[in-house]
Amino acid sequence: MLAALFCFAVLDTTGKFLSQRYPVGVLVWARYLVPAIVLGTVLAPRMGRLLLATPRWRLQMLRAALLAAVSFLIMGGLKSIPMAEGTSLFFITPLIVTLLAGPVLGERVTPGQWLIALFGFSGVLLIARPDGHLPLWPVIMLLAGSLFYALYQLATRMLAPTERPLTTLYYTALVGAALSTLALPAAAHSAWPTPRDTLLVLSLGVSGMAGHFLLIRAMAYAQASVLSPLIYVQLVWATLMGWWVFGDLPGLSAVAGAAIIVVSGLASAWLAHRR
Repeated sequence: MLAALFCFAVLDTTGKFLSQRYPVGVLVWARYLVPAIVLGTVLAPRMGRLLLATPRWRLQMLRAALLAAVSFLIMGGLKSIPMAEGTSLFFITPLIVTLLAGPVLGERVTPGQWLIALFGFSGVLLIARPDGHLPLWPVIMLLAGSLFYALYQLATRMLAPTERPLTTLYYTALVGAALSTLALPAAAHSAWPTPRDTLLVLSLGVSGMAGHFLLIRAMAYAQASVLSPLIYVQLVWATLMGWWVFGDLPGLSAVAGAAIIVVSGLASAWLAHRR
């Protein structure tokens, strides 16, 4: 799980670095095209038609489309926001999942969980305080990405009992690559990447694929309630990488807001585990 979170932090940092010079659409396209090619090459000879066979193809495609939208929103939002603050805003997702689990999955949301969620959103206000510290639209993009990622997680829960993990993983890459291809015409006049940057662009697909593979393997060895609190270690990776690559360190209000979000997420996970 810790290795998976490191891969996701590398993906976000590399995407932010490259987005200063290349269109986000191209970067998202590469992020999904590489795993689509690799997984298709490795899995298709072994699984044949089973690789795409699913009775719930509509939900598979919706889930994959949600993650593709998340990639656009997060990479676009992080382009103008420091890593630590941007990652903290994105980590409101577990609280959104808790609130949406009621209407979407029919799970009961207790008053305590509602209070914890409201407390967590106060952390968002501390990070994105209305004093001009952070640009508005990137903040909105990151929060929208959090909402879409929460819906993606709920779709994953709905698919998990009946679907093969490799089929779900392949749909994610295939649909993401197809949808992001639509953004390529807008990048027709952008600069061609240098050899070094080409390797970095390709690494987006490698780090994303490795992160999701490690996450699946972690879930096979431990319960979600055990692994969920570890997700906030990605904030540490993001802060360190933001400092190392961009020279950014979060201010006191951002640290306080991130702490509130982390405490709220852990409290929500603890309540869910007790139930």
